[in-house]
Amino acid sequence: MQLYNFHASSASFRVRIALAWKGISYEYVPVTLRFRDGDQLAEPYRSQNPQQLVPLLRDGAVAVAQSLAILEYLEEVRPQPPLLPRAPAERARVRSLACFIACEIQPLGNLRVERYLHDQLGADRDTTRSWRRHWIGVGFTALETLLRGADSGYCHGSHLTIADCCLVPQVYNALRPQTALDLAPFPTILRIYESLLALPAVQAALPAHQPDAADLKEH
Repeated sequence: MQLYNFHASSASFRVRIALAWKGISYEYVPVTLRFRDGDQLAEPYRSQNPQQLVPLLRDGAVAVAQSLAILEYLEEVRPQPPLLPRAPAERARVRSLACFIACEIQPLGNLRVERYLHDQLGADRDTTRSWRRHWIGVGFTALETLLRGADSGYCHGSHLTIADCCLVPQVYNALRPQTALDLAPFPTILRIYESLLALPAVQAALPAHQPDAADLKEH
């Protein structure tokens, strides 16, 4: 397998956690995201993924874009250890949590959204940071309520799921200096995040531990 990704991309981070959890070896192919002229916008990556986003997973002749689709693909081709519970209702809950984070919270802080805010609406760095904090805070307020029943170190049940793969990068990015969101109002989220950080799979997937981490810059 090959994973086209960027170490600081939260969507890429999700997939790296899943690959490490399942013990799947892969070739790390860096695609450097930049505020201007990023690798994702240029050939040859654009010809492989017209969405111009990361990550992209290649498994032989199969190419899968979008992190949630990749997580589901990995679950299908390598079901053990699982990333989804067995019961249909529980699987639906885990998917719902993952979709809420990946589809409702994270996209509002996406690089191309912030580029539009800057280029078309004149938002400066402080305004963009305020935008990011606001929407993560709105999402975390709902997520905190949804997770309050979790009595373990996971979003659901007693082992890692795709919901956890999504939670970790979102909290990680919320704590970065570029956002610096106060997590005091979200104790359940913070407790689960700190528990997940201790897992070897999460440690292996951390942005700082990736081969292209030396390129980390403020965008």
